[in-house]
Amino acid sequence: MKSIVGSGVGVLDKAIAILNALEAGPLTLAELVAATKIARPTCHRLAVALEHHRFIARDLHGRFTIGAREGELAQSAGEDRLLVIAGPALTALRDATGESAQIYRRQGDLRLCVAVADRLSGLRDSVPVGSALTMQAGSAAQILLAWEEPDRISKTLKNARFDAATLTAVRRRGWAQSVGEREAGVASVSAPIRGPHNRVIAAVSLSGPIERLGRQPGRTHAAAVIATAARISEYLNGK
Repeated sequence: MKSIVGSGVGVLDKAIAILNALEAGPLTLAELVAATKIARPTCHRLAVALEHHRFIARDLHGRFTIGAREGELAQSAGEDRLLVIAGPALTALRDATGESAQIYRRQGDLRLCVAVADRLSGLRDSVPVGSALTMQAGSAAQILLAWEEPDRISKTLKNARFDAATLTAVRRRGWAQSVGEREAGVASVSAPIRGPHNRVIAAVSLSGPIERLGRQPGRTHAAAVIATAARISEYLNGK
């Protein structure tokens, strides 16, 4: 968790400590107390207040997680650098490959589609912006999970359509592929977008029908997807 320099306004500093702790992923109240060192009653009261104002939400297991309000504020201020670069980057990837391209972020136990460039004609895999998809199937889910903490990986793998060996291979080569995992007849290739401290914050994904991408889609498209993810990562980190 980030170290915090006190502002002199104790309640605000504690609220920021809670939000900073949740950057690493969903936490139970007990885990949030341990991470922030805030007394349990105070921590619970502040978390519920932040939830009321939509800075915090709950995932499917009742854990606290970052809420939608932070993203809304970032967008309205023009500060969501990922979404600024997403459109042009995905359009270039789509035009280079002829396939639909997406960017996903993890939110709790789901992954959200935050940007799309659909194939212009013909059969395509269309995922609308705002779609919430499973973290237990698909190449983007593999990317968003592969560099997580071991305990979070273990929990998600219990019902996943991929296994630990798959994620080991993903970390080794730097990209993931899936064939019919999320949806029958659909193949995809994904690569990680990295933010500060090399942390994986999103996934670029290219998807389309298996009849076009084949059963080893990474052989054809991994290089283009990796290059797109690298360009976005460089932009986010000011390089």
